[in-house]
Amino acid sequence: MSLRENTWAGAMRAARLGDSAAYERLLEEIGGTLRGLVNRKLSRLGMSASQTEDIVQEVLLGLHIMRDRWDVERPFIPWLQAIVRYKVGDAVRKRSREARLYCEITLDEVAEIIQAPDSDRHMPDIERAFETLSAGQRDVVSSLTIEGRSVREIAERLETSEGAVRVTLHRALQRLSDFGHLAPRHKRR
Repeated sequence: MSLRENTWAGAMRAARLGDSAAYERLLEEIGGTLRGLVNRKLSRLGMSASQTEDIVQEVLLGLHIMRDRWDVERPFIPWLQAIVRYKVGDAVRKRSREARLYCEITLDEVAEIIQAPDSDRHMPDIERAFETLSAGQRDVVSSLTIEGRSVREIAERLETSEGAVRVTLHRALQRLSDFGHLAPRHKRR
């Protein structure tokens, strides 16, 4: 057995017997070791290193919740590795589900879709298009484009996530973009 296996397994045994200092040291050591490992794993998977801390915390939480399930007669590190594999896999699955919804939209990109009219005669069409949006979509679009608020500010005001605000904006912009395609056009003869 490795020195790390002996040290961590011993600390986990002590923690299960009520030694909170040993448990705290164990969690700190595991957290420090995992940050580098998870960061490298995410990099290989093409994921952002910014998710490292979230995954490390998920692993530590999983370890804490399942600490009574570890069999003290068996090696500790393979048990911990199973938790790490599960949490990293969970993050990858979550990213793939959210990837099609998540988008980083800049104000310049918004301006391309919602351009200022070149004359007042286009205003009714823009107003009609804006009215096709849900109240939430109108709120997000006007907060970003007219009021100049950030996604974070809107998320805090609406008590939701920044990702949800971006999804709402994306759907609103798609609907506005589709409005031009749905508007009645003159038929060619």
